[in-house]
Amino acid sequence: MKIEKIFTAQAKAKGGRDGHVTTDNNVLDIDLSTPKEMGGPGKAGATNPEQLFAAGYAACFEGALGVAARQAKVKLEGVTVEAFIGFGKAEDGGYGISADLHVNIPGVEQAQAEQLVEAAHGICPYSRATKGNIEVTLNTTTNA
Repeated sequence: MKIEKIFTAQAKAKGGRDGHVTTDNNVLDIDLSTPKEMGGPGKAGATNPEQLFAAGYAACFEGALGVAARQAKVKLEGVTVEAFIGFGKAEDGGYGISADLHVNIPGVEQAQAEQLVEAAHGICPYSRATKGNIEVTLNTTTNA
């Protein structure tokens, strides 16, 4: 699918999973460390690609949820989106990731919340990019 770009994010990594990442505006300037669970040092104060992906997916999905809510003429308050990105061995012997999104929409009936989450899943660029490529599970709650 070809897109008409309206913005391009830029980040530079050096040293792989145990290196350093910076963005062109220098807002993100952090060390990376492979988690101990993956055989790495799990260095304190460092992050990893899965955490960065989780942060981006969660933020993007909440933005898409806002679009879905506006389209449905539903006012949302206090929404949270948590993304859990799993890393492990894929069926083909390589490595892969999975995503579990936990979306909480207080003050909305469960059925409507689930409809909004499904709509957001169709809107979110991260969801569209991962569709058919990784397992994505959506969990919707309406806790205040």
